[in-house]
Amino acid sequence: MYLAAILGFVLLFGGGEGLVRGAVSVARRFGLSSLLIGLTVVAAGTSAPELLVSVSAALQGNADIAIGNVVGSNIFNVLAVLGISALIAPIVVKPAEVKRDTLVMVGAMLVLAAVSLTGLITRPIGLFLVLGLVGYTYYSYRTELREKPAPSAELHEHEGEEFEGPGSLWLGILYIALGLGALVVGSDLLITGATGIARTFGVPETVIGLTLVAVGTSLPELATSIAAAFRGHSDVAVGNVLGSNIFNALLIIGTTAMVRPIGVAESIACVDVWVMTGAALVLVPLLVRNGRIGRRAGAVLTAAYATYAVLLLL
Repeated sequence: MYLAAILGFVLLFGGGEGLVRGAVSVARRFGLSSLLIGLTVVAAGTSAPELLVSVSAALQGNADIAIGNVVGSNIFNVLAVLGISALIAPIVVKPAEVKRDTLVMVGAMLVLAAVSLTGLITRPIGLFLVLGLVGYTYYSYRTELREKPAPSAELHEHEGEEFEGPGSLWLGILYIALGLGALVVGSDLLITGATGIARTFGVPETVIGLTLVAVGTSLPELATSIAAAFRGHSDVAVGNVLGSNIFNALLIIGTTAMVRPIGVAESIACVDVWVMTGAALVLVPLLVRNGRIGRRAGAVLTAAYATYAVLLLL
């Protein structure tokens, strides 16, 4: 079970990287701009591990892992990914660049928290969430085209430029195919290993989903953000996290619920989704008002995640 979990981590990370780089390469070959690639392809690609894991977990009857994976990933993205990135290099953005996406992310967290209180995310609710993501993407795309330059244009262009894939169209397609294959196998191995570990040590599957599985599926976001921070593009971490969290809350949960309705454990509905929402709200003053996450704030965010994870395991 340990080997399965570790191999699952490796395949999810490698598969996610391969999928995103292949998709970016193909998108460029078809003439898509770095702006549009950052807005859609990168956000969807880095959320692919969460999608595969949550759908696979739901099909196997592990609803706690399916919902815990998304909620835990969103918490990890805000507190750990942004916190660690800010420790490497302070994150500086123009508030106008991130205002729309930050507020949409907070709204998506509030919607997910509200539907979680019902105890069951049904297929109609799942469809509503997916349609919300489609509407957000279309609106964002139209805004970026209509406003020249759009406030968030530079941020999304940096995202798209961070991923260098193969120059050949066929190699790009091969990257996508191999990435998807690795994600499918990796998601199954991670769930098998994680549930085995949970049962062996008597740890609830909700906790495994919120920690071990969530961190595993968030590795692409973490790796991309850290690499960008070392290259002096720390703002990429913000676009990465905002886009990924919106996709997670709307597309991943929505698609999973449409495949199989998701039962939400009381502990997640009453505690963890509100931790997730609170973490999202913290970004409003940091990004929308100040436009900066310094090293001190990064240390606080990282410590907050470590505290949350320890409390979960107690």
